[in-house]
Amino acid sequence: MELHTIIRQFLEHCEVELGHSPLTIRNYEHYCNRFMKFAESQQCTSIDGITHDLVRAYRLWLNRQQTNTGEPLSKQTQNYHLIALRSLLKYCAKRDIATLAPEKIELADTPERELTVLEPDEVERLLNAPSPSTIVGKRDRAILHILFSTGLRLRECAALDYDDVNKDTGEFSVRGKGGKIRIVFLSDRARESIASYCTARTDCDPALFVRTKRRGDETNCRLSTRQIERIVTNSAKSAGIVKPVHPHTLRHSFATDLLQGGADLRSVQTLLGHASVTTTQIYTHVSNPQLKEVHRKVHGKRMHKSSDAKEIN
Repeated sequence: MELHTIIRQFLEHCEVELGHSPLTIRNYEHYCNRFMKFAESQQCTSIDGITHDLVRAYRLWLNRQQTNTGEPLSKQTQNYHLIALRSLLKYCAKRDIATLAPEKIELADTPERELTVLEPDEVERLLNAPSPSTIVGKRDRAILHILFSTGLRLRECAALDYDDVNKDTGEFSVRGKGGKIRIVFLSDRARESIASYCTARTDCDPALFVRTKRRGDETNCRLSTRQIERIVTNSAKSAGIVKPVHPHTLRHSFATDLLQGGADLRSVQTLLGHASVTTTQIYTHVSNPQLKEVHRKVHGKRMHKSSDAKEIN
């Protein structure tokens, strides 16, 4: 079967059977088409022509590619290409189409992610940065509070409708990656902030977070992900926070705050909507200061007691 045919069928499978988001499908299409162009340059045009040697040559080619700024592709970006190829091969295996086994493709080792996490005083300054005296300020405060209180992803936040959020109970369900639904919870301050914003609104738009509507503008007023990202970034600057702050920074800070407060890893995994606890484990490295304090208080105490007892005897 020709590569371009099986790739098209694979993308349709991602859309219909798997229910992937349009963004995920676009990414798969980009990575699969990139592999197809490389394979064709190596005189491989059919799915059964994919071999271990071809994949090795492709990995070498990826490792020598550069970004628009002249930087080499990161190991993580190279892995994205390989993940898409491996997913394509898994699809072929399910359909009994002869080709390279997907397990033959191993991902490259990547360095541990460096997470930007806000300190408690920085979070407080950020949440209080927007002025509550205007409806725009109330909206921006509500956005910041809901991101930190629930750990929502940027797209999850932007997709919220007014009726999605239960302002009374402070808990609601959200559809995350892969269409998976999870329950999230609002802090009391987040509930108050959202209630204040919703009370001040006079429009009938179904979206929870909307932009200020211009006169004669009949288009959807829902804030875009880019607009929400800009609100978070500008609020951080107003709060005098020098480190880079984005919506995902609040998600990182949410997870770290839970772990340092004593939450177990599985609970944090569920609240974040991670498919694997391995993804959640990145936050345990950020929580090391708390572990250091535990180590300082506990380590070696029994040896000291034993030594003191011997001296008394």
